[in-house]
Amino acid sequence: MKYGYARVSTLDQKLENQIEQLKDAGAEMIVQEKLTGTTKQRPEFQDLLTRLEAGDTLIVTKLDRFARNTKEALEIIQELFQQNVTIHILNIGLIDNTATGQLIFTIFSAFAQFERELILERTQEGKRFAKAHDPKFREGRPKKYTKEQLQLAYELKQQGLTYKMIERKTGISISTQQRAFKQMMK
Repeated sequence: MKYGYARVSTLDQKLENQIEQLKDAGAEMIVQEKLTGTTKQRPEFQDLLTRLEAGDTLIVTKLDRFARNTKEALEIIQELFQQNVTIHILNIGLIDNTATGQLIFTIFSAFAQFERELILERTQEGKRFAKAHDPKFREGRPKKYTKEQLQLAYELKQQGLTYKMIERKTGISISTQQRAFKQMMK
């Protein structure tokens, strides 16, 4: 059986492109997940790993969809090789349990981890530069709602409206309301 695994890091990202590539590569069943790769707790992926049997193939579009770092990738690959499962990483190729397959995979894993670390370094450098040169720089996501919008929502809550009703009227999610109202009451 050929299994495909598609993963994106956030709920906003789309899986369609990966799914199409996996289908084109012959995946008969595709497991999807919207979860950051920085965590080992990927329930759909873990479930898929338990379903794989000797002779199966696991297909992923890119190495970074598969594992967080070289160490984790090598551990998973070794487990799959012991089960006689082949791994097909579309932008690398077919990796099987041969000396050459293991060497190629180790080298590509190291480069993928190196690339992630370079991106992290560049991001940190950019933040340091922005903090030093831009007095308006704020780390994190920009605020979605103004203080005035949140104040209006708070006043609606004080008038007896439910969180759900306020969400319908203002578009401010219930969790955002709860966090903002807790801050306002301090």
